[in-house]
Amino acid sequence: MGLSGAESAITAAPMPAHRDGWERRLLDDPNLLSDIAFAVGGPFHVMYPARVGQNIREFRAVFARAGVEGAVFYGKKANKAACVVRACAEHGAGVDVASTAELSSALAHGIRGDEIMVTGPSKCDELLWLSARHGALIAIDELGELARLVALGLPARVLLRVLPPGSSSRFGLSDAELATALTDTPLGSVRLEGFSFHLSGYDPMARAELAAALVERCRAARALGHPVFTLSIGGGFAVDYVPAENWRAFAENAGQDWFHADKRFDDYYPYHCATPGPAMLAAILAHGDLATLLRDNAIRLAIEPGRALLDRAGSTVFRVQGAKDRAARGYPYLLLTVDGTSLSLSEQWFDSEYLPDPVLWPVRPGDPTPASVGAATCLESDMLSWRRIPLPRPAEIGDLLVYPNTAGYQMDSNESAFHQLPIPPKVVLHDAPGERFRWTFDAG
Repeated sequence: MGLSGAESAITAAPMPAHRDGWERRLLDDPNLLSDIAFAVGGPFHVMYPARVGQNIREFRAVFARAGVEGAVFYGKKANKAACVVRACAEHGAGVDVASTAELSSALAHGIRGDEIMVTGPSKCDELLWLSARHGALIAIDELGELARLVALGLPARVLLRVLPPGSSSRFGLSDAELATALTDTPLGSVRLEGFSFHLSGYDPMARAELAAALVERCRAARALGHPVFTLSIGGGFAVDYVPAENWRAFAENAGQDWFHADKRFDDYYPYHCATPGPAMLAAILAHGDLATLLRDNAIRLAIEPGRALLDRAGSTVFRVQGAKDRAARGYPYLLLTVDGTSLSLSEQWFDSEYLPDPVLWPVRPGDPTPASVGAATCLESDMLSWRRIPLPRPAEIGDLLVYPNTAGYQMDSNESAFHQLPIPPKVVLHDAPGERFRWTFDAG
């Protein structure tokens, strides 16, 4: 089934993902993917932790060039893989956790207690106790939580999470609550080391401006005798998934014609970003000369990236187990069924769709063919790709679809054993002599 000029009206614009050398090696290997698929017997995730290490180094290099003391805490909620935490331990990054299980996992895979930041609202007493015992840095979200921590009677290190001006967020302390915490709350053995905030969106200027304003708050806290030296600006460092021209073509032309069943979405993650990850950090430090302000006031800047530390560090693999011929407005396309669910591409938790094109493997020539991709469940809405993707050839039963760059949130944030289907395992690739890979199952 070839793709004529008329058929292109129902076929989405291509969204090829940026691809690293390790991914090309994986796709070029004639046997590795099929061997893993045979061993697993279902969908699986591929992780390449060496890329996590590279991403950490790039963030740390931005701090070094700016002459700013910086700390990187991996937002663990973005991916549960143990190999990512191990990469953090090996490359000088800490971990941001929000539960006793996440904290225990971080410790078990090499992160020291003082390299852990504990976030989340109204943390339970067990998490506060365990965090204090291990010397973790605890981001306090409300006054009652602070009081419960003080009542434990343990030495503890805290940041106060600030409610951004004008925000309706349910997280953070208001100005009045911050004043109470700083001046009217006996802290006992609890030590205030700084402040934190989180902003939605990906605007570096907004983060820089709020950070600069909080430098003044740090000075005021020091005048009250608090040993404040850390300011955390949270996460939200964007990832650049696809080239600018492909994202532009999609954004300008996307319509219901490109989607199975005329599906429509109101919003998408910005799959192209001109200043992603470390470049965004550099822009934050440069805006208003924030770097100089931090240096002059001896303040350490902490960041909590999740998705950005996982950029190009993993992919998700499904096996095609069915293919139906369908048509839209008289033009044919394929409706594929794969051996997993859309819960493993969890952009649908935002009522949206994961857009980077999957790779049809084995890679071989054929007639370009539009295809949408459905899951192996009984739910009409369980679609991995409503968009009719321009595959390079018709997919056949037994082929693999390799969705790229899924390690950040897509891979396991929403996964469940629906229909008693097993949750896809994570396979970890290790470099071996001769440009080969060895693989193991993740220890998490």
